[in-house]
Amino acid sequence: MGLLEGHRAIVTGGGSGMGAATARRMAEEGAQVAVVDIDGEAARDVAAEFGGHFHQVDVSVWAEVRDAFAAAAEAMGGLSILHNNAGVSLSTGLEDIEPELWQRIIDVNLTGVFYGLKAAIPVMLAGGDGRIVNTASISGVRASDGEAPYAAAKAGVIALTATTALEHGPVIRCNAVSPGTIHTPMTHQFLTLIPGMYEHQVKKIPLGRVGEPDDVADVVVLLCSDLTRYINGQNIVVDGGMLLHGAGSDGSLFWVRELLAEQEARRAGDEG
Repeated sequence: MGLLEGHRAIVTGGGSGMGAATARRMAEEGAQVAVVDIDGEAARDVAAEFGGHFHQVDVSVWAEVRDAFAAAAEAMGGLSILHNNAGVSLSTGLEDIEPELWQRIIDVNLTGVFYGLKAAIPVMLAGGDGRIVNTASISGVRASDGEAPYAAAKAGVIALTATTALEHGPVIRCNAVSPGTIHTPMTHQFLTLIPGMYEHQVKKIPLGRVGEPDDVADVVVLLCSDLTRYINGQNIVVDGGMLLHGAGSDGSLFWVRELLAEQEARRAGDEG
């Protein structure tokens, strides 16, 4: 019997990266899984791997979240697990962020988590069982340059997680995971396009490697299982020990600015 046998789960941002890895692991452990993603085709493809359900949803839009969660719960015969994972990021200096971009980062990363909670909690309470894991970030624990709205949103997720655990026990347990540097589609360019960045990240991780989506998925599944039945309201850092040296993006904004300045100087020299 799997760790999640008989459970019904929704995974937001489940079309790729950590969300897709978590959806697969939950299905392997016996759960019915509904994959939610803004990319409907990606959600469909992941769900098709294990016969799950899928919904195309922008988590920053309440009506879409509300309707998709209701449809998923009806199709699965209930809802007992939620992995609030959908997120977006950026690397921009605070003074350069346009208000519209700030709002979008907050809307997806923080308000989207709230919408997931608001849609799922009544169903879980009615069913008498709920296990929720919200994806935060080590950027919400230790601030990094270039990530102001992302870090603020993820810190908010950690606080929202604790409040949810406080308000809705004993029926619902709610925890957060804070990944460090994980190689996903969202971080791929950051890790590969900046010269030396991948090696720089590895040097900051005591376990000696950049994380993979399954490293986080396994922790999420564990937190949703009965093996962690007395863990509630916690933020579990999944970073290979990176925070012992500092967050993953420490100094990267200034590094990129130096590289751009060097390139501009070379261009000016060539033109001269």
